[in-house]
Amino acid sequence: MTPISQTIVDKHLKAHGVADIGKATIRQIVKIVSDIEQETGIPFIKMEMGVPGLPPPQVGIDAEIAALNNGVASLYPAIEGIAPLKNEIARFAKLFMNITVQPECCVPTVGSMQGGFASFLTACRRDENRSKLLFIDPGFPVQKTQMKILGLEYESFDVYKYRGEKLAEKLESYCKQNTISAFLYSNPNNPSWICFSEEELQIIADVARKYDIIVIEDLAYFGMDFRVDYSAPGKPPYQPTIANYYDNYILLVSASKIFSYAGQRIAALIISSDLFTRNFPDLAPYFSFTEFGKALIYGALYGLSSGTSHSSQHALYALLQAANNGTYNFVNDVKTYGKRAKIMKEMFIDAGFSVVYDTDIDRPIADGFYFTISYKNLLGSQLAQELLLYGISAITLDSTGSERLEGLRACTSQVRDAQLPILKERLSLFSKLHK
Repeated sequence: MTPISQTIVDKHLKAHGVADIGKATIRQIVKIVSDIEQETGIPFIKMEMGVPGLPPPQVGIDAEIAALNNGVASLYPAIEGIAPLKNEIARFAKLFMNITVQPECCVPTVGSMQGGFASFLTACRRDENRSKLLFIDPGFPVQKTQMKILGLEYESFDVYKYRGEKLAEKLESYCKQNTISAFLYSNPNNPSWICFSEEELQIIADVARKYDIIVIEDLAYFGMDFRVDYSAPGKPPYQPTIANYYDNYILLVSASKIFSYAGQRIAALIISSDLFTRNFPDLAPYFSFTEFGKALIYGALYGLSSGTSHSSQHALYALLQAANNGTYNFVNDVKTYGKRAKIMKEMFIDAGFSVVYDTDIDRPIADGFYFTISYKNLLGSQLAQELLLYGISAITLDSTGSERLEGLRACTSQVRDAQLPILKERLSLFSKLHK
């Protein structure tokens, strides 16, 4: 007998209008799991949502409280961000990526969700003949939802079979259509946890330069390839980035994962100076500006939220300053995820599961925030629904743009150390009942 009955699972799926768990959104799965927990009293092993599982650094909390006590809550923040934060973002870019950016090109946003939304909105309106975005997948499912909300078209492909030199030809096959305005990828990758090599970043840059493509690089998991130590400010090695190879880029840097500051919805856009000051006449009808940076800030971001929470900007300023000064090692804190991933992977493998994305070109995949799993001949949607009976939740890989229909994404962040023996027990039961 499974910990949770099929009847209860079916009832809650039906209540939420979910016929196929593989088609459900992350937030739908979160609510379904919560409702099942309430009815049964059985806590889930929650691997469906990338919620930080660490406490936020006190330096950020103290700075935010001080800002509120100083009265910032009554003041609208400048849309382009407060000057001290802009300066610290530029400094962070130099110290941890070894790139030089101007403070005016560094803009706080309401999380990278808003930063991405505004970037898509602006990048895909710059040329009326080229309005598509190319997702170098797998990726974060909600970013495609954002494109649909905007009424914009996109293309996508699973990059796993096109690593290294093969990437150039694959990218060119889309760019030759002359409809692509921007590329988007995450590095490290959500969900596969592959990390683009310097050679691959050069290839992306070369193709982008040839076809005048804007490259949007999502660095939500900044510094989390734990095979390399990126923790020392101003010293190599540095976080790999497209910015070392190309001049028309937007970097999305979020405080949610690296600083465990997800609840306050704060992130930064870093835009290259060349792109920031470029003029695109086709932007004018939408934003009243032709200069890219002004259109994004005073058009897109103004229309979305009129700026980013004042107190949260002060928190991010303090967090970045501490990281830049070397008084707070954010990479050391988040290494917890890598250690937990290693333990969890071994538990799944011992229970007969396989790791779907198991290599990073010629190296074993790193242990980090996510890993991917499959079980024998089950499709991802079948496996996700079956695991609900065992009090384990995850999302399907096909929802991320992956071609691997048999797989699930497993997130390590919400699984507490005290739950690891429970996970092992439930996986052992799963294995026993599926022989």
